Amino acid sequence: MIEFFKSLPARNQTITSDNGREFADHKRIARELRTDVKFAQPYSSWERATNENMNGLVRQYFPKKFSFGKITDEDVEFVMERLNNRTRKCLDFKSPK
Repeated sequence: MIEFFKSLPARNQTITSDNGREFADHKRIARELRTDVKFAQPYSSWERATNENMNGLVRQYFPKKFSFGKITDEDVEFVMERLNNRTRKCLDFKSPK
């Protein structure tokens, strides 16, 4: 996770997480990335707005009752390519890519 965040442009000032295991070592993550790690309150999805927005975009391709066992690597690549090339208002209508 640290290597992933280090590969991103240096605009991250904070990381907001839910209470998943991937942030169990949050103190080390914060220290190595020189950023603050914050935790959203349970059942407070608005505290993770970008994450929840992305979940909604992904759900356009894979609805809630869709079996993830049926998804191929090609399906994931297709959706990833579509979402990374989609323009965003928060990026001045540029794509994340």
